[in-house]
Amino acid sequence: MANTTATTAYRAKWFSSNIQATLKAALVAEKICQVDRSDSKYIWNPYGAAPTTVVQTIIGTYTPATYTTTNDTLEVINEFIVSEHIYDFVSVLGNYDMFASRTEEMVASVATSIDKSILNALCEDATGAYTTPAGGFATATNVGVITSEICGKVAGYADAFRGLYCVIENTDLPGVLQYEATAGFSFADSALNNGFVKSIMGVDFYVVRSGTFADGTYMATTCTNVNHRVAGVKGVSTYAAPRGIQYNEKTRSGYTGKEVVVWGYLGFKAWYNKLTLTIDITLV
Repeated sequence: MANTTATTAYRAKWFSSNIQATLKAALVAEKICQVDRSDSKYIWNPYGAAPTTVVQTIIGTYTPATYTTTNDTLEVINEFIVSEHIYDFVSVLGNYDMFASRTEEMVASVATSIDKSILNALCEDATGAYTTPAGGFATATNVGVITSEICGKVAGYADAFRGLYCVIENTDLPGVLQYEATAGFSFADSALNNGFVKSIMGVDFYVVRSGTFADGTYMATTCTNVNHRVAGVKGVSTYAAPRGIQYNEKTRSGYTGKEVVVWGYLGFKAWYNKLTLTIDITLV
């Protein structure tokens, strides 16, 4: 698509546009999921029914049981695309490299959209569930309770060694900071001097922007995630991003400059036999 250019973009005494580049959302999905960047459209993870151990008086005989195997498959079915046409005069007459700035922003837009989609699909697919005390994370006295409950939900599983996480929105952070500032001398001292401490009780906290958890369709999943957050064990879900985020530019007949397109393919799966290790948190 074509663009219009603000008059302040042309050469004049002008403040650097680099300040705009700081307004990017932090990306979380790659820190809590396994990532597959191969060119595979499908990733299979078949699982068998849980075996049952029989306890009996010693008699020396047994009855073989039957079992079933179920397919669990990740399929790459989504693509994320953003495209713009950047005229040559925008670069020639601009105060800064508009071409580089726009392409950087386009890549960030695709990455942020992928991140939001995965977090919402992960939250929706989770079978672990927890409802916070009134006030949620925003109430400081709740933070220790919620964090300990997250630990209790997944404790005892071998997979827990991968590490635990909790994803909150920036509006939850004041309560977390207030909790940290009063949570024992050395911990509080670190929080007061250095700001946000990202790990509480062995749970790594990640902060995303308000509105990340939302209602809508993400990764072909209908999600109802307003006032929800997600937590659990790292690495028990997978997203496939064949070749990562790709970029192309091309000349258009009748236009100066270049048409730029940024895109990525994506598939996501919260594996069925690990769903209890992901917790859908409902804020009250």
